Amino acid sequence: MKDIFERLKAGEFVPLTDPEFHKVNDVVARTLALSPALNAATTVEQLREQLSNIIGATIDKSTTLFAPFHTNFGRFISIGKHVFINHACSFLDMGGITLEDHVLLGPKVNLITENHPLDPVNRRGMICKPIVIKRNAWVGAGATILPGVTIGENAVVAAGAVVIKDVPANTVVGGIPAKILKTIEP
Repeated sequence: MKDIFERLKAGEFVPLTDPEFHKVNDVVARTLALSPALNAATTVEQLREQLSNIIGATIDKSTTLFAPFHTNFGRFISIGKHVFINHACSFLDMGGITLEDHVLLGPKVNLITENHPLDPVNRRGMICKPIVIKRNAWVGAGATILPGVTIGENAVVAAGAVVIKDVPANTVVGGIPAKILKTIEP
């Protein structure tokens, strides 16, 4: 049987009554304990160091991160090189979040990999799907990317958009729900 983390990343339904759910709670508790130091950091270097502690991987020196930054889990975040993460971004990453090289995130971007079933009986359980933001993509201020979405290479997500399905490479999307607005000539 797969452990709970493998099941979450695979998009399987995991009820809160799962006998392994305590492992999720342990990671969340650790992340909550480390988050105040992250958001009290006064330099980009300190921010990178603190977020590296949370995600369990070294963030490259070419990446810039501004506080505040919020994550409920942290363990399933992967950040490439030359990434820019602006103020007040929020990552719910139990399904996995990958930011490839040269990704730009505007302020208050929300990356949400976690969801709940519609069925009221199981609603408090978790269904998670990964978010992948490909190389050189730009996500504008206040945009929300929902579970299972891939943002294609060089794509732009307009400020305030809510993205519910994959965004093709070299396109601009905007609106609620986000729709293709135009194509970018690479």
